[in-house]
Amino acid sequence: MNKQTILGVVAISLVFIGFAYLNGKEQKRYQEEMAIYTAYQDSVKQAEAAAMALADTTTLAVEGTAEEAAASLQEGTTTAEESAYQRKVELFGAELTAAQEGEEQLLTVENDLMTVQFSTLGGQIKGVELKEYTKYAPRGERTELVKMFDSEAERFNLSFFVRRGLHDLKIQTADYYFRPEAVTTTAEGAQRVAMRLEVAPGAALIYEYLIYNTQAPERDYLIDFDVRLEGLSPFLSNQTSLALEWTSKSYQNERGFTNENMYTTIAYHHVGEDSIEEMRMGEGAKSDDTSTTVDWVDFKQQFFSSVLIVPAGMNGADVTFDTAAEGSGYIKTFSLLSSLPYSSQTENYDMAFYFGPNRYSVLRKVAVAEDEDLYIERVIPLGWGIFGWINRWFVIPVFNLLRDHIASFGIIILILAVLIRLIISPLTYKSYVSMAKMRLVKPEMDALAAKYPKQEDAMKRQQATMELYKKAGINPMGGCIPMLIQMPILIAMFRFFPASIELRGESFLWAHDLSSYDSILNLPFSIPFYGDHVSLFALLMAASTFIFSYINYQQTASSQPQMPGMKFMMLYMMPLMLLMWFNSYASGLCYYYLLSNILTIAQTYIVRRMVDDDKIRLAMEANAAKKSKGKKSKFQQRYEELMRMQEMQQKQRK
Repeated sequence: MNKQTILGVVAISLVFIGFAYLNGKEQKRYQEEMAIYTAYQDSVKQAEAAAMALADTTTLAVEGTAEEAAASLQEGTTTAEESAYQRKVELFGAELTAAQEGEEQLLTVENDLMTVQFSTLGGQIKGVELKEYTKYAPRGERTELVKMFDSEAERFNLSFFVRRGLHDLKIQTADYYFRPEAVTTTAEGAQRVAMRLEVAPGAALIYEYLIYNTQAPERDYLIDFDVRLEGLSPFLSNQTSLALEWTSKSYQNERGFTNENMYTTIAYHHVGEDSIEEMRMGEGAKSDDTSTTVDWVDFKQQFFSSVLIVPAGMNGADVTFDTAAEGSGYIKTFSLLSSLPYSSQTENYDMAFYFGPNRYSVLRKVAVAEDEDLYIERVIPLGWGIFGWINRWFVIPVFNLLRDHIASFGIIILILAVLIRLIISPLTYKSYVSMAKMRLVKPEMDALAAKYPKQEDAMKRQQATMELYKKAGINPMGGCIPMLIQMPILIAMFRFFPASIELRGESFLWAHDLSSYDSILNLPFSIPFYGDHVSLFALLMAASTFIFSYINYQQTASSQPQMPGMKFMMLYMMPLMLLMWFNSYASGLCYYYLLSNILTIAQTYIVRRMVDDDKIRLAMEANAAKKSKGKKSKFQQRYEELMRMQEMQQKQRK
């Protein structure tokens, strides 16, 4: 071994020895600090034990002896507590030590629409009560206001690390008592609530809330939340984010647990996107984790939302919900774990809370910064694509217009149904004319079936049928197109009524709440897929569907040979399925479908009286004469050529 190798080994050995010495010293210091904290905890327990012993001594001893024992024990307890307190100050600092002990104070602030309660423990919002909305009551006496969450389960917490000596202490704001400042009113009329957590000399964490008045409707339910880091940078350890935790538990506010639970979930929005994400609804526990930046998270109920808005964005969101048991009075427990980006230059976080109704006209205007589109209104399930467009640009504007002039929502739904039927009435008329033409050419169709009875002549029969349709001016899809046009409207209504907070608590006839099911009879048992009650609107809707299907079947069965095979499905299965499906749905939706069926039946009879079969036959004959003299279209030529090619291929295969 040469000299250089020996020196290298010695140098490495010295480095290891030095590292071991420093690490051992650091470990010893850490153990000493933990011993201080443990000693504090032990002293508290000893003080409690001493107090219990004092109580026992007072009970058993004579009066003079008990007083002497109590004085002696009190002196020892005070000394132990003071010693433990000093050790705790050495570990946490005087400011944080003082903030760990105190008594929770509640501050209440309200505007015309809501009452907000703040707690000094954690400096958080502890309760929100909406003044315009009441909770469902079984007997119809809706006097209890809607509470957005259970105050006992609500927790909002920011976590960060403070450098103390050579170690980092984790601070969780929810465990500390903030010092409240006096509630003040800003120049804009907003009420300001500020709370302060002293972390170190000259360093504090400040929560500032602004509750607006009714000057701007879109800000009525908005609470600005400004988190300020005053002189904290020198005391925070080397970290790139502050952990954010938010937990909330929602009450059951509506009549049906199943229906409300179906619409209760967590929604969030990715920064820069024009769409939102929602967790899959349903029972049980669900969780979702996104690694991309989100700027708001909504603990969404059927008709109300609790939204945390962070315009600068949160680094990912780990969201979870757990469904409560039916009958517990709750729907779901929500949880959010995320983080706020931090650097030594960070001085504040501008955030906001929205606690209010899922009303489209309000949510679409909610914004924390100017020219900012958060798309929060998309938490209202109006449907995607054309269904959402129909609701946004037709149903909602017309509904709001009627609501401004008519008090009864039953009348509003009736007018809405009439308007929709009038809009699609030209298509209904064309559909009936098309079915009348199909009925008139039925003898010719039977003749073609007799002429080409064999299966191998199917191509010839189809070609001849198309030629007959062409001469008669019949569009084979004429009877289906109106139905296809109506489907988006029916589906849009299906999404609109259960999500419309305007119907909530509104009564009509025997229905006490058009946003929930109506019940004329409560069953002592539950029928699978049906429920434990009888909804009269659902029953009438199913009956009207049967009548409409029967009339429609009578009109089309004679002209379309495939219709007899669908008789059971159309006449019996479909109404029964609708009855079982809609029994627990919103009575407003069943009422609308009932009106739509009645209007469609009436419209069918009116059109039938307007249509003259003789005039239709004359028009068909005139069209046939015109087509026989005219030149075939390129489409018709290509179609006939395709038919001939298929016929030749069949012959070749034979």
